[in-house]
Amino acid sequence: MNHQIRSATENDEAAVVELWRSCGLVVSHNDPNADFRFARDGAGSDVLIAVDADHRVVGSVMVGHDGHRGWLYYVAVDPAGRRRGIGRSMVEAAEQWLAKRGIVKAQLMIRETNVPAVKFYERIGYDAMPRINMQKWLKRP
Repeated sequence: MNHQIRSATENDEAAVVELWRSCGLVVSHNDPNADFRFARDGAGSDVLIAVDADHRVVGSVMVGHDGHRGWLYYVAVDPAGRRRGIGRSMVEAAEQWLAKRGIVKAQLMIRETNVPAVKFYERIGYDAMPRINMQKWLKRP
């Protein structure tokens, strides 16, 4: 492995948010900087990053739990460094983070148009859940 995984620090925020943007994970109604800070500051969440030998952020995952289910968000790998095991190691790091906290199930959501992501998660053992996700905007963006 030519990358190291660790918890993000406040000094990593700009690089992580830029990674999320370069991977197309940021949508207009989310503030990725606020998401980063919220996850880092939460007792039940964290942002894990992969850094290369030059200490450049090349991967990330936001991980958290509600006491029962674990969730993975913002799983990202630098587009120039894909197919090198970084994504798999980010997911594994998040799974280990959850397991250390007694969480036995990891979940994530993928936009239905993101077929490459679906195939990636299937390759590493994730299954589609027969569920309907519902939402209600409490405050419109």
